[in-house]
Amino acid sequence: MDSVLDLTKENIQQVVDASMQQVVVMTFWSQQSPESLQLMQMLTQIAAQGRFLLAKVNCDQEMEIANYFQIQSLPTTLVLKEGKPVDGFAGLQEAAQIEALLDQHLPKAWQVALNQAKAQLAEGDAEGALPLLKQAYQECQTAEVSLVYADALLAVADINQAKVLLDGVGLADQDAYYQSLKAKLSLALDAADTPEIRSLLDDVEQDPSDYAKLLSLAKALHGAKRDEEALERLYLVLKTDLQAQQGEIKQLFMEILTALGQGHAVANQYRRKLYTLLY
Repeated sequence: MDSVLDLTKENIQQVVDASMQQVVVMTFWSQQSPESLQLMQMLTQIAAQGRFLLAKVNCDQEMEIANYFQIQSLPTTLVLKEGKPVDGFAGLQEAAQIEALLDQHLPKAWQVALNQAKAQLAEGDAEGALPLLKQAYQECQTAEVSLVYADALLAVADINQAKVLLDGVGLADQDAYYQSLKAKLSLALDAADTPEIRSLLDDVEQDPSDYAKLLSLAKALHGAKRDEEALERLYLVLKTDLQAQQGEIKQLFMEILTALGQGHAVANQYRRKLYTLLY
């Protein structure tokens, strides 16, 4: 259902049913009332945020609906939850006043983003859910968000960032969902532990000064989504020599950071570490 619609006798039951799941704002207006048109434009702009359904009632055409809700003057705005009016106001209000009133009844922006992300995850669209989850996590770093975020990250094989999120979940929030994600993480880590990586790890442990092997190991770890391990091994070398292996160590370090992107928690952590060495 669109976030803005015209309410009629034909769809009123559909809108009332929708109010069982989300807040519906009904605005009663008329072409004969300039204030109505001004308020409707304001509400339409606020509704574009996606936090509620705006149902516009043209009282020039839908007097039965206006009479049913006992509308005495125009414009009038009602807030519906679970099929019943729970708040409202008559006349024209400032945008700030309207938003303050609606905030008492509407979910927070992060909750809207989280619910949308859950729906996309249920449809198998983890890539599409990730930007929404990133937004929700930036606003509310709770287990409720972290678990869904980690779920989406595991779906796209971003193992390290998923591990960071799961490691931050407190004991009180380690429910069945958390345990299932930990099991997924364990399986993903096992799958990422390839014979090639094990062989390279052995080589580097035996000769830490073999930077050619270290570069191969870091590339393999990055390919297996084990970026934190790759960055840490490269960083330990850069701490003592920024130009190690003719600058190839730093170059690969930077390439991994770039590949992970600006919003990646692990990348941000190691980007700060590098800046400390440089400056």
